[in-house]
Amino acid sequence: MERGLFLSIGISVLWLTATASLGQPLPQDGSDQGSLGQDDSKQTSAASSPFSMDLDALFNTKVTTASKFAQKLSDAPSVMSVVSKDELRRFAGFTLLEILERVAGLTGSSAFFADRSIVAVRGDQTRTDAGHILILINGRPVREVIEGGVSSDILESFPVNLLERIEVIKGPGSVLYGSDAYSGVINLITQKAEGNSWHVRGAGGGAGEAAASEEILFERGGLNVVEGGQYHRMPLWNTVFQSAHNPSNLAYSQDATLRDDGEGLYLGVNYKGLSFMSSYTAVEDASFVRGIVGDVRSRRGFGDLGYTLQAATKWQMSFNLTYARTQLDAPDYPDAHRDANEADFEWTNFATLSAKDRVTFGAAVNHIRGTEMYTGVGPALMVENGQRWGSSFYAEDEHKLTEDVKLVGGLQANKTGRLDLDVVPRAGILWNPAQHFTLKALYGGAFRAPSLDETGLTHPGLTGNPNLVPEKVGTLDLQASYQSNRVQASVDYFHSRETELIFENGSTHPARYYNLSSPAIFQGIESEGKYYFGRHWFLVESLLYQVNHNKAIAALSVIPSLGAKAGISYMAENGLDVSVFDAYQGHLGGYAAAINQRPGAFHSVCAHARYDLTKHWLKGSGEGIALFLHGDDLTNTQIWLPALGTTSANTMPVVQGRTLYFGVEVWRKE
Repeated sequence: MERGLFLSIGISVLWLTATASLGQPLPQDGSDQGSLGQDDSKQTSAASSPFSMDLDALFNTKVTTASKFAQKLSDAPSVMSVVSKDELRRFAGFTLLEILERVAGLTGSSAFFADRSIVAVRGDQTRTDAGHILILINGRPVREVIEGGVSSDILESFPVNLLERIEVIKGPGSVLYGSDAYSGVINLITQKAEGNSWHVRGAGGGAGEAAASEEILFERGGLNVVEGGQYHRMPLWNTVFQSAHNPSNLAYSQDATLRDDGEGLYLGVNYKGLSFMSSYTAVEDASFVRGIVGDVRSRRGFGDLGYTLQAATKWQMSFNLTYARTQLDAPDYPDAHRDANEADFEWTNFATLSAKDRVTFGAAVNHIRGTEMYTGVGPALMVENGQRWGSSFYAEDEHKLTEDVKLVGGLQANKTGRLDLDVVPRAGILWNPAQHFTLKALYGGAFRAPSLDETGLTHPGLTGNPNLVPEKVGTLDLQASYQSNRVQASVDYFHSRETELIFENGSTHPARYYNLSSPAIFQGIESEGKYYFGRHWFLVESLLYQVNHNKAIAALSVIPSLGAKAGISYMAENGLDVSVFDAYQGHLGGYAAAINQRPGAFHSVCAHARYDLTKHWLKGSGEGIALFLHGDDLTNTQIWLPALGTTSANTMPVVQGRTLYFGVEVWRKE
């Protein structure tokens, strides 16, 4: 019945797509060019206030992540989803993870130790971290390099109320972004100040949940400053965790108190082509190493200094120096302490060679370094102390073959440490057979370089392998999409072939990392639809069905084959906003023998209601106040997910049930 419900919603949206009035056509040139994540298009800001503009402009959506310059979503040579400012306001959310779990093709996951918060793209969750997804902040990478992809701190603590939009590439992105842009790229694009304003929010609940955020936007002359912060605290979760990790290999249980606290800050400054941005994110959460419930604290500092100049009339270039430092402390068992960083210098160029050709090309050099201490047994041991250089050159051309057909081709040549020079390709064709319709056939390659731990770890229970080679993937995408003034709808088929996947060999002591010799296949179908019913109602839905297989490993991924999502929002002109969203995950087999609660199918339902009192009390003053109510997991069902990384098919607690926040927000705009 649940599957039929979501399929019915999907069919309904496709029917609405076919029968909706087309209205006025969208502009076709998409020729505005800007720096990645910093384009000058005002369409996203305008879309945040649907009552201040014509609906004809709502879906003139532009993106920057696919090619590093601004272009229409339908012209982008990638399969993409965009979370607009309007969607961020309608459905809200206190954490980036909560928002991303509503995005088509993305699924929440979790692991036993360092990365409790993970999102997987199209079911690809073969690792114990998020190393197959690259997160960008305004186009700049924020990698974690010692384990190879821990992202809990960003997903839990980045100040989401500063976001202008989120762009998600589903599929390879290594040609332009390098390592980790493997199965997806998530670009967090922050607001730019348009005038001066400040905004403060605070919320709490009866079980101890609390959240707060603030942002300041300042503009004067050519100076543009954006600053914001965020804090959240989930209720303490008292539960019983069972495990078989002990010398006698017998099941035992322990009382556990789990916590989930996070805080984050962001600062962005732009002045006449010179830019600086910095962020800090931190989270404290639980770990389940060898069945022992412990505490993990992750922190990340990020900074980028950039300069953009117009080298010629049709040639723009930018220079970026990016630095990210990650730290992890597990003061309980296994008492691990990590400290790692990556420095990256990149030169990027955007050139319009002719009316038919636009080229993106550039070069980058990076250096990573990390250390890890282990004091779980006996005296402290330095189990990792490594560093590595890397470099790359990339180029991509978008060629307009005819008025309706565009060809895309590109490659990246990269050199990682001692590894041989390698090349990843990208090619595609985009065809507009009729107004509002686009067909895309795309192929892209990507890689993930081995992390420092995977090559150099000397832990008593796990050692690195200096002979590892990068994980590789090649993905074919076939997409059909429709875009008009009030409707976006798409369906695509994907087929990914992954080779040299990195796993732990637990049959030896100590265990050792190795490259999987047999390829893994991920394939499936996903659909997405968005529809505006006039100025008040908004509907969004998506469906993902994927399967995967590998000859050597039966349970290759811990993501269910079926996932479906649907949300509806009502926004009234009197200041009342109400929305409901349901994200469904299907049944996951292979965990019948789990000691803890099995990872069954579930609905994750959230709701948001907001009432802007300014509409009645403070008209035209520039000041405002609003009340809001936000609820997560309204079905009040505890969710246990596979304990990814453990040797037995066990589960771990992830969601304790319903949380309700009541809050107030206050702002002033000049």
